[in-house]
Amino acid sequence: MKLLENKTALITGASRGIGRGIAQTFVEQGCAVAFTYSSNSEAAETLVRELSTTGVQVKAYQSNAADFEAAQKLVDDVLADFGSLDILINNAGITKDNLLMRMGEEDFDKVIEINLKSVFNMTKAVQRTFLKQRQGSLIHMSSVVGVKGNAGQANYAASKAGIIGFSKSVALELGSRNIRSNVIAPGFIETEMTAKLSEEVVQGWRDGIPLKRGGKPTDVANACVFLASDLSSYITGQVLHVDGGMLT
Repeated sequence: MKLLENKTALITGASRGIGRGIAQTFVEQGCAVAFTYSSNSEAAETLVRELSTTGVQVKAYQSNAADFEAAQKLVDDVLADFGSLDILINNAGITKDNLLMRMGEEDFDKVIEINLKSVFNMTKAVQRTFLKQRQGSLIHMSSVVGVKGNAGQANYAASKAGIIGFSKSVALELGSRNIRSNVIAPGFIETEMTAKLSEEVVQGWRDGIPLKRGGKPTDVANACVFLASDLSSYITGQVLHVDGGMLT
C-alpha cells in the first residue's frame, strides 16, 4: 500500500532542488502532484515527462506564489484539473544574502515576499477547500537558519522564522476542522545550489554535522511523506528538523 494513494498535493517551487525531490517521492507514493515553477519551463516540462510515466496525474503551473491573486487562481486551476486537493507544501523560496550593513531594502523585502508572504497567500487560497472537506495537511518549508539564525542571512532567517510562527498559529486555528499545519526545517541539503560551492566548503559543512554528511532532497521528501500521510494524523503545530543533528 502506497502511503499517499488517492491524495493530491500542490507543491510550490518544485522544478529543482528539494521541491523536485518531494514531487518525485510523492509520485512514488501514489500521490497526484500539481507543482509550480517561476521561470524554468524546460525543467518543469522535463519533470512532468519523467513523472507522468508512473500513471498518476502530474501537472506543472507557472505561478508566482508571492502574488495573492495568482495564488487564488492557481488553486482554482488545480481544483478544476485534479478535482481535489489534500496536501499543500509551501516550498518556494529564494536567498539574497548579505551582511545587514550592506543589505538593501529591496533585498530584504523580496525575500520576505517570496519566502513568507507566499505561505500566507497559498494557505489562504487552499483554506476554503480544506475547511469544506474537513481535512488537509499543510507543510511549510522553513530552515535551521530560521531557528538559530545565520550571519549574512538576516532577511532569510526572518522569513523562515516567520513561517514557524505562522504555522503554529494556523495549527491552533484550524485543528478543530482536522486540518494540520506543520513545518520542516532542513539543514544542509546537497542540491544544484550547493553543487556550485567548492568541495572544500561542502566538506567543511559535512564535518560540522553529527551524521557527517549533507542531506539529500529525498531526506526532506520522506519527512514530507510522513506529515502528508495518515501516519501523522495526530501531529500538528510541530517543527520537524531534518538536519543530521545540526541543532542538537
